[in-house]
Amino acid sequence: MLGHLAGLVKVRVVRGVNLAVRDLCSSDPYVVIRMGKQRLKTRVVKKSTNPEWNDELTLSIEDPAVPVKLEVYDKDTFVDDAMGIAELDISSLVEVVKMKLEGVADKTVVKKVVPNRQNCLAEESTIYISEGKVKQDLVLRLRNVECGEIELQLQWIDIAGCKGL
Repeated sequence: MLGHLAGLVKVRVVRGVNLAVRDLCSSDPYVVIRMGKQRLKTRVVKKSTNPEWNDELTLSIEDPAVPVKLEVYDKDTFVDDAMGIAELDISSLVEVVKMKLEGVADKTVVKKVVPNRQNCLAEESTIYISEGKVKQDLVLRLRNVECGEIELQLQWIDIAGCKGL
């Protein structure tokens, strides 16, 4: 399997902002990230519509064209309630990785991605170099729900001995 890997993306699920109320006066949210057959999950934050996760999840990237799907749920005893979905395109991040930038000053913004009808961005997203790593900060507006946004940070991780991009 490692022969087909392009690399890894570390997804830091930073926090949720103004998430929907699904219990009496709050929610117990968690995030599920899917890409292809991969499924990763954050921990549950009890009684919060503005949860702070700062959970790091790592996706194996075989095909950068496959969208990353993000689903937010409210943890319940029997059936977890949906709290919105979002989709994320990592192709812009991969484009910057392919540039193989070296010796670039820390915090240099390489590319900006603007919100449009095809993406779930709530605001402009920047792709930048930090400590020699390609990173992207995003705020995703959740769909199929009355309110809520999720803040993420992506970081590309090259894998030694792998074909790469």
